[in-house]
Amino acid sequence: MSKRLFTASRVVPAAPEEIFALLADPARHVEIDGSGTLQRLIRGQGSMQLGSKFTIGMKAYGFPYRVTSKVVEYEENRLIAWCHFIKNRWRFGLEPVEGGTRVTESADYRDIRFPHLTMRMVKDDLIEDSIATTLDNLVKRFS
Repeated sequence: MSKRLFTASRVVPAAPEEIFALLADPARHVEIDGSGTLQRLIRGQGSMQLGSKFTIGMKAYGFPYRVTSKVVEYEENRLIAWCHFIKNRWRFGLEPVEGGTRVTESADYRDIRFPHLTMRMVKDDLIEDSIATTLDNLVKRFS
């Protein structure tokens, strides 16, 4: 990994409230996951708030595992972000624009734990592709 902050945006043809409802419900993350790693919600169903925790069953490189994340940024219908024990942060910002809502997704690895290990495991192009696919999935979901 050479970069530490990845970000991309798309205009989604829906109101911020509709998009935020999907993003704030971890059970629905599988609907839009662009990484292909999310398998199912294990714990934490319902609308998240600041401080909420949820556990997702994941699978990468053929290995199943669980990740518990905590909501660390929250502004209803505008911003939601969560991180897990490594402290990389996944963030979605929503801004009303003509034709819908500009959704900006970012993966922030600037303050991670174990940077040397994580930097070897995570590839820039995989994160960029994952974000692009997630945003494209959001557009399709609301089109």
